[in-house]
Amino acid sequence: MISVEYVRLMAAYTQWQNSSVYRAADDLSDIERRMDRGAFFGSIHATLNHLLWADQLWLSRLAGTAAPVQPDIPGSVETHAEWESLRSDRNNTDAAILDWSARVTAEDLTGDLSWYSGAMAAQITRPRWALVVQLFNHGTHHRGQVHAMLTAAGAHPDDTDVPFMNSPHFDW
Repeated sequence: MISVEYVRLMAAYTQWQNSSVYRAADDLSDIERRMDRGAFFGSIHATLNHLLWADQLWLSRLAGTAAPVQPDIPGSVETHAEWESLRSDRNNTDAAILDWSARVTAEDLTGDLSWYSGAMAAQITRPRWALVVQLFNHGTHHRGQVHAMLTAAGAHPDDTDVPFMNSPHFDW
């Protein structure tokens, strides 16, 4: 249902948007990044921690990379206490997503994937292509929350529209 080109576009988009929100968040103090702003995970810092954790979890399932250390969603917001550590791990994870996307084949997007979901307390099986969509959709959702929090805090992340993407990792 999705294509290899979709995976590569969304991997580049993910890196582009993560770079944008982290650059904008760099202009805030640590206190401002950790301030509860009423989002699902509270703060910019906690939301970015959760998003990184989830990307690493899905990438481990889809590409066989190492799973994140934190075992569950509540712990995901505490993966990195320090901003620079969070930023560095984000950059490394984006590179891993880009690397995986460069190697993914149409065959990799077929068939089912099964895993135990701690959130659902159940064994789940879904089509691989749908889980790739989940990887990227989940990131877009939480980056949207971070974008809104950053804007409310006076920071200036980039536009989010795919057609305006300028990425060295994707050639229109």
